[in-house]
Amino acid sequence: MFKKKETLVTAFALFSLFFGAGNLILPPLLGFNSGNQWLIVTIGFGLSAVVIPVLGILAHAKLQGTLIDFGNKVSPLFSLIYAFFIYSIAIALPSPRTASVTHEMAIQPYWEISSWYTSSIYFGLVLLFALNRSKILNILGKILTPAIIIILLLVIGITIFSFPFEFGSTTIESPFTNGILEGYQTFDAIGAVVVGGVIIISINLKYVHARYDEKKTLIRNAAWFAGLSLFLIYMGLILSGALSHTVFNAETTRTEILSGLAKQSLGNIGNLFLSILVGLACFTTAVGIVTGTADYVASRFKESKTAYTLMAIIGSVLGVLMGQFNVGYIIAVAVPSLMFIYPLTIILILLNVLPDKYAAPFVFKMVTVTTILFSIPDFLGSISALAPAADTFSWIPLQQYSLGWVLPALAVFVGSNIILSTKNKSI
Repeated sequence: MFKKKETLVTAFALFSLFFGAGNLILPPLLGFNSGNQWLIVTIGFGLSAVVIPVLGILAHAKLQGTLIDFGNKVSPLFSLIYAFFIYSIAIALPSPRTASVTHEMAIQPYWEISSWYTSSIYFGLVLLFALNRSKILNILGKILTPAIIIILLLVIGITIFSFPFEFGSTTIESPFTNGILEGYQTFDAIGAVVVGGVIIISINLKYVHARYDEKKTLIRNAAWFAGLSLFLIYMGLILSGALSHTVFNAETTRTEILSGLAKQSLGNIGNLFLSILVGLACFTTAVGIVTGTADYVASRFKESKTAYTLMAIIGSVLGVLMGQFNVGYIIAVAVPSLMFIYPLTIILILLNVLPDKYAAPFVFKMVTVTTILFSIPDFLGSISALAPAADTFSWIPLQQYSLGWVLPALAVFVGSNIILSTKNKSI
């Protein structure tokens, strides 16, 4: 059995792989806009940015395979296509976004250098870590994550005690739903299925003789610990933003409010601490994405080291190129892909976590097809040129909240299980 130390190191590694650019810059502005509804927003945000990702890691603990295994019960072809889209999105959007955030918040305020230099050095280091992937668990869990958490607690703790415990009115129409949808932008459900594979492979490399049940317990305990830590950090950042309603104006950007909070809490040295925090948080996530994508490609070529190295290089080069765009642009570009792939990812995570008797291949197929169909309106609605008339899909429950897929998927899940149960009884 693993000791508490191994569980803590694995949990810290998980935390750092999850906690990246979006996790840092999204909550403060969300809190600022939520005002006196900050707790409701936090619960919504925690649902999509903590609960679902933790369940994703629990699914990995159960499967102990790769991302391909998440969709195999639908069909091998579907699983291959799904994995391709997931890794393409991860390597093209959240990974480069980490470099863009690092440049805007940790480099640009101090040095007038091009983002090309920042991205090149940044992804050069990412590549170095990816090529030494057997050491990732220790480096992330023992060194980088504790530094991230200490700085975060300093910023949050001092901020909360610096402002009067008073809130402004909310500017958000549907706080709970807005929290859920903003949680999409963390990419953490997608992150769970990507970095979960990184954790599995890292554990297999480090603990060669560990049994299936031992690894399952280790991953499960680490996932809950990392999830609780993430939720507390998110709550602290959202609360900090909500308390600062008198300090910033309505046009404040995500990066400006985070920088402002750091300066308010830690004074002039706050920006230095924030720069270190941003650099570490973003870097660990980029390492997880590039490593996970390279692992996947290697698995398609009989664990070829050459394929792994080439994909790690391609992922790093793509990070440099896409990292030239500003944070706001990358977030805006990500919305359509998230509105389509995120519901599907959530459904696959939930189905893989459930006991097999409730998640037979027939159930997988029916629920997956339903989710895809009912995600199309949200996808089209996120692209202005393709957006249908406002009342076109108003007949779908929760469609006005961009969650039209939820109830149909649930109904089909229950219905398909009833059909299977009836068939089994008649045999």
